[in-house]
Amino acid sequence: MRAVIIDAPGKVRVGSVPDPTPGPNELLIRVGACGICGTDLHILAGDSPVARYPVVPGHEFAGEVVALGSNVAQSNISGGIFATVGSRVAIEPTLACGRCEPCRTGHENLCLYYGAIGVTTNGAMAEYVAVPVANAYLLPDTLSLREAALIEPVSCAVRGMHCLSPRSGDSFLIAGAGTMGLLLMQLALRGGASRVTMVDVNAQRLVRAENLGATRTYTAIQQALADEPMGFNCVIDATGVAKVIEQAFLAVKRGGKLMVFGVASDEARISLSPFRIYNEEITIVGSMAVLFSFQPAIDLLCSGVIDTQAMLTAALSLEDFPQALDLMRRGEGVKTQILPNE
Repeated sequence: MRAVIIDAPGKVRVGSVPDPTPGPNELLIRVGACGICGTDLHILAGDSPVARYPVVPGHEFAGEVVALGSNVAQSNISGGIFATVGSRVAIEPTLACGRCEPCRTGHENLCLYYGAIGVTTNGAMAEYVAVPVANAYLLPDTLSLREAALIEPVSCAVRGMHCLSPRSGDSFLIAGAGTMGLLLMQLALRGGASRVTMVDVNAQRLVRAENLGATRTYTAIQQALADEPMGFNCVIDATGVAKVIEQAFLAVKRGGKLMVFGVASDEARISLSPFRIYNEEITIVGSMAVLFSFQPAIDLLCSGVIDTQAMLTAALSLEDFPQALDLMRRGEGVKTQILPNE
């Protein structure tokens, strides 16, 4: 089959790989759509500490079940598993060991032996992919496969909001109006935020944020603070840029919260005032991937909380993967997806 292969950091190609076969507890999925994520760029750049090479990337995806593993088929006979050939599914990519201390205390996303489809095992930038049946979620008929491929990033945003625990009426500042920033903005607005300010250096992204309901938009955090000198209750960094995180910290209101959501490189460091954290009771939280948030993401998409039409801006073939990377690097559009079988 055809697939995108990252052979090593900085080395990517589109080529042929052996067709996958499902293990006893796996499904074989014909990929309908797979989103490109900032994580994929980190894997390609070589600054993902968990990536294993060579790897077929792709962890935001949905498709159709075309084959069942032997144990899945046996379970189907007794009615234990919903999946059948022809089922439309989205896949939660996290591969947790289930045995370490974080896993045993309900923090599978922090697994000591963390893995993920498209990061540590082959993913969905391919015509077919084999996945654990336990990671599959049956799709409602109302979602297209392109919309369903948004479930994973939406579930990450949902996890972020669970970590942040905002209160109704809180003011928000979100740095970064890319895919994740726009998803977080829509969740904040629907969740009772009094106002959501968006900051990005890309003017096109800010226009899109305004169309999706942003209260105010700026190209720098300092500009936002000029109009809101007391700061914001909830500040989210969705860039992963150390300098921006430091500026975001300065925008937190006394008693407020800063969430580090964007993925920084493993070597990045920031400088913050511990006295201010103490004296102003500032809470700093992180949000890592997905945890008990995949089904809520499906429900939110089905209820129309997320404007999928605004989020889905480009659909390309496998062979056009290099062009898709260029779109992301230039900051054009929002979510770029690969349709491997079209």
